[in-house]
Amino acid sequence: MQNSEAMALSAALLAAAGGLTQRIHEGVVARGFEGVRPAHGFAFARLAPDGATVTDLAAHLGVTKQAASQLVDEMVRKGYAERRPHPEDARARLVVLTGRGWECTRAAEEAAAEAVREWADVLGEREVRALGEQLLRIAPLGPIRPAW
Repeated sequence: MQNSEAMALSAALLAAAGGLTQRIHEGVVARGFEGVRPAHGFAFARLAPDGATVTDLAAHLGVTKQAASQLVDEMVRKGYAERRPHPEDARARLVVLTGRGWECTRAAEEAAAEAVREWADVLGEREVRALGEQLLRIAPLGPIRPAW
C-alpha cells in the first residue's frame, strides 16, 4: 500500500468514527438526554457494567486523574453516575452508572444501531458484518479513547 493510500484509508476510518460519534451523540440528545457530551459516552462505556475507579476511568480515556475526576463530578451532578464505597479497597471509591446513566447508555445503543443500519443501506448488511469482523481483527483491544 502506498503512503497516499494509507493516508486516504486513515482519513476514511477517522471520518467514519467521527461521524458515528456525532450520530450517536445526536441520537442521545434527541431521546431527551441533554447536557451530555461524547466524552460522557466514552466514560459510560468504561463504567458499564461494574463501575470503575477514577484512576481506571482516566486510563481508559487517556486523560489525567484530575480530568477524569472533573468528568465524574459533572456526571454525578447531572445524575448519570454516583460514587460508592469500593467493595475491595476501603481507600477507593467506585463510580457506577445510575438508572439515568443506564437509560442514556441504552439510548446510545439505539442511536448506534440506527447509524449502522444506514451503513447497511449503502453497503449491504453482509458487507457491514464483514467490515465489523475485519475491524475487530485489527483494532487494538482495550480502551476506546475520545479525540479531544
